[in-house]
Amino acid sequence: MSNQTEAPASANIDQLMRGVSVPVGHILDKALSDREISPEEAITLFDTQGLDLMALMATADALRQRQVGDRVTYVKVRNINFTNVCYTACKFCEFGRQERDSEAYTFNMDDIVEQAVEAWNWGCTEVCMQGGLNPRLGGNIYLNLIRTLKEVLPDLHIHAFSPFEIQYASQLLRKSPEDVLLELKDAGLGSIPGTAAEILDTEIRQILTKNKLSAEAWVDIIKTAHRIGLRSTSTIMYGHVDAPRHWAAHMALLRDIQRETGGFTEFVPLGFIHQNTRLYAEGLARPGPTGMENIKMHAVARLMLGQDIPNVQVSWVKLGLGMAQMCLQSGANDFGGTLINERISRMAGATTGQYVPPEEFERLILDIGRIPAERTTLYDIRHEGQRHYDASNPQTMREFEPVDAQTSPVPTLQIEV
Repeated sequence: MSNQTEAPASANIDQLMRGVSVPVGHILDKALSDREISPEEAITLFDTQGLDLMALMATADALRQRQVGDRVTYVKVRNINFTNVCYTACKFCEFGRQERDSEAYTFNMDDIVEQAVEAWNWGCTEVCMQGGLNPRLGGNIYLNLIRTLKEVLPDLHIHAFSPFEIQYASQLLRKSPEDVLLELKDAGLGSIPGTAAEILDTEIRQILTKNKLSAEAWVDIIKTAHRIGLRSTSTIMYGHVDAPRHWAAHMALLRDIQRETGGFTEFVPLGFIHQNTRLYAEGLARPGPTGMENIKMHAVARLMLGQDIPNVQVSWVKLGLGMAQMCLQSGANDFGGTLINERISRMAGATTGQYVPPEEFERLILDIGRIPAERTTLYDIRHEGQRHYDASNPQTMREFEPVDAQTSPVPTLQIEV
């Protein structure tokens, strides 16, 4: 085995390797020697069981320690899903609604500003804005949102608008995606989410939705954003009609993009939440990833992507907090965000809640022997180590009680465009 890791980690891995199969041992040794893992080798790792799986987890954890250290980062962020009215009717999504649906909503601009100001007062450094594709809002809504929020909160980082939303604005405004992105950046957009990727495979995407942007369009918009100086996350949605070969090819494509642009801030595996979706109800998908698949996804991501995209994030909304801890010991290093008012996963059937206070993140991070660190969207560290929270300080957000999007009434109001 390679001797490049810390001595205790290397000793543990060497012990595990005594019972590991030869093919898996060869791949893990390549990873520990900082050599590239091919998609074919990743498929082999996704099939690991028993001691092979334990060795994969240990190798991913050792590489995590080497590449990013012992910090587990998180960001204070509020989600503003400003409308759930959407014309696309993706089968894997239960968030979108037709305009006449009783659960349809659209926030007006005053509501959105109020939510952003509340987030800033609670100590959030970011708002994440995404919404359905609502035909009544017009193509200028995205630019108007950015301009209005930056006028009120000039120092707030706005992480907003997936490549699908960028394509939609481009079509409505009859402008190129690059022109749309440049206008948004000039208005104050800080970065974009790399969502709407799902699986970057044409066959899979045709099953998930026939009305969404193509894999090629997603790649083109992401590369364009990176080229003009807007960084983005990268994501995968797995555990539906896909298989390990799709996961490996998807990650290889993200790695190629990162080597070309350097624009990804992190990789975020997103397990399919099946409970309320038509995709599952129609018998087209399985009921999401298993626990072992969640662990393998994060571990293989560390081996395939860690040298190029060093930050691997757990989605605690998808995983649950306990499984998130396990993945943080299997290659991941970021806990994601506080996610105040997250609605998209909840509508699909996620049950883990919409908000985790920073002190709970820190408790869970300390529980696995790591160092908690609050970060910005772009991974600048704001504070490292355990804090002693004052319950009387509103910036701890202890007073916050998230609205339950499934049971509480939501105002149906028109955004001024």
